Amino acid sequence: MKKILLFLFLGAVGFTAYSCDNDDTVVQGTDYDTINQSFDISPTFTRVNDNLYRWSDDFNKPLIQSDMVLIYMQIGTDGDSPVWKLLPYTYYVGNGNNDAVDYIYEFSKYAATININSTNTFSLTANPSYYQNKKFRVLILPANGTGTGGAKMAKGAGVDYNDYKSVIKYYNIDESKIVTKY
Repeated sequence: MKKILLFLFLGAVGFTAYSCDNDDTVVQGTDYDTINQSFDISPTFTRVNDNLYRWSDDFNKPLIQSDMVLIYMQIGTDGDSPVWKLLPYTYYVGNGNNDAVDYIYEFSKYAATININSTNTFSLTANPSYYQNKKFRVLILPANGTGTGGAKMAKGAGVDYNDYKSVIKYYNIDESKIVTKY
């Protein structure tokens, strides 16, 4: 019994000594944990040529290596709810030439770009409805690490990125807090 009391006493003294650390040094570091960022844009596209229009924008701060950007285009509504389509997206014009308009995006850790391309026989300049008044939703997601609410995220695991509602649910994104950037 005396040995057990001795070990309990030594454990209590050790715990007290360890927990009484008075080092109040503040450690400055870089936060590499990404939280979900979501925003809507209605960009003004710049003409590159008759078959290519482009929009590009820099992020407020560089993304980290594991971050992922998804861009969805609003292609209609279902009642009051917008219908979102993941880019790249090809819209077939439905004319005799079988012309198409491609909505494509790319991103780096510094910026995102949306390109709208058309087939050579279809001029976007002559058909501005394919690049004007378009609404996009940009989702910046932590592909590795922890997402909103502490949920563990893994790139490609358990979510269909083509299904906007699945992505919103998986990453726990509150749509009521999504703002329009411009």
